[in-house]
Amino acid sequence: MPQTKPIVSVENVVASASVDQKVDLNDITKKFPDTEYHPDQFPGLVFRLESPRTATLIFRTGKMVCTGAKSEEMAVKAVQTVVKQLRKGGIKIKKDAVITVQNIVAAINLGGKIHLEQAARKLPRSMYEPEQFPGLIHRMLDPKTVILLFASGKLVCTGAKKEADVYRSVHNLHSTLEEKELMIYDA
Repeated sequence: MPQTKPIVSVENVVASASVDQKVDLNDITKKFPDTEYHPDQFPGLVFRLESPRTATLIFRTGKMVCTGAKSEEMAVKAVQTVVKQLRKGGIKIKKDAVITVQNIVAAINLGGKIHLEQAARKLPRSMYEPEQFPGLIHRMLDPKTVILLFASGKLVCTGAKKEADVYRSVHNLHSTLEEKELMIYDA
């Protein structure tokens, strides 16, 4: 049983969505002057929300990518809010958006330091080259995530599709670090 309880903070949830129809981005720009659309630089329109604080890219195909949400529910709510606002503004959208979470990024503090040199030798699927990057890169198979470990005991977990996978990854890794005596706790 780990000596400390990790503090997990979801920093970003990226979700893709589709309304399964073409949309006129120039029309959206006219009706929503706060949006950003520069088709010569990037084919997507940026639709920002204050609450939940997110940015949703909208493409003419009706596909969307929402970034900046702090939870799965918030990402879903953001896309639904964008679609609702577009409809309210007179943009005809027949179907509700089909939303899929693509990636969750979380910051974690294990509450103790990590012996990175030893971890690099004892953890499978790990890469540690301190001359290039101060963190150890660990690829977990189940759940399929990538975790960056730093000597300070801080981690970054990416690649999860569900928040539960973030917690499972952190728990699995923390237990492994304890078992292999790679954690250092100050008395």
